[in-house]
Amino acid sequence: MKKAIPEVLDQSPTDQELILRMKSGELDAFDILVERYQKRLYRVIYGVLLHHEDTNDVLMETFIKAYKNIGGFRIGASFYTWIYRIAINTAISFKRKSKSSPQPYPYFPDDEEGKMEKEFVDYRSAEQAVRQMEIKELNKVLNDALSKLSEKHRAVVVLFDLEELSHSEIAKIMGCSEGTIRSRLFYAHKQLQKLLKNDNSFIS
Repeated sequence: MKKAIPEVLDQSPTDQELILRMKSGELDAFDILVERYQKRLYRVIYGVLLHHEDTNDVLMETFIKAYKNIGGFRIGASFYTWIYRIAINTAISFKRKSKSSPQPYPYFPDDEEGKMEKEFVDYRSAEQAVRQMEIKELNKVLNDALSKLSEKHRAVVVLFDLEELSHSEIAKIMGCSEGTIRSRLFYAHKQLQKLLKNDNSFIS
């Protein structure tokens, strides 16, 4: 009779466990949190800034702020809500002081973008090459449309449509009511629809 194979459980520490380890002096635990959240935060920050280099700068500043203030984090609270709030506020503040122009970007961190590019090079056919150009053009159109929204409207679009967070989660991150979030989303979606509809390259 065969022995039952024991179920392999996920041994990854939770956010709360990592924070407790940090508060007890194990500062290397923060490295795991950085690895866990850096790609997600990159997408969110880029959604506000629409600029590669600025996104990297704000991402680094976000983690520095989180590291310095982790002592004040309340155990039992949501860490991702807390660090998303830091990222969004830092990005909005940075954007209002910056004069950088938007850069087209497909919402993939640099390592994933490089991997995708390599796959295109390794397996490219004429059809794939055309498709890649279409994707780049689509990203440019979407970024151009997003750039015409305010920082707060871009933020709620990215958090809702890309990160798939609920109205309640976004409200906690943005520090406002769910009604305000719904209102911002409604306005942002209407504006994006109008902008994309008026873009001839998108329609064709």
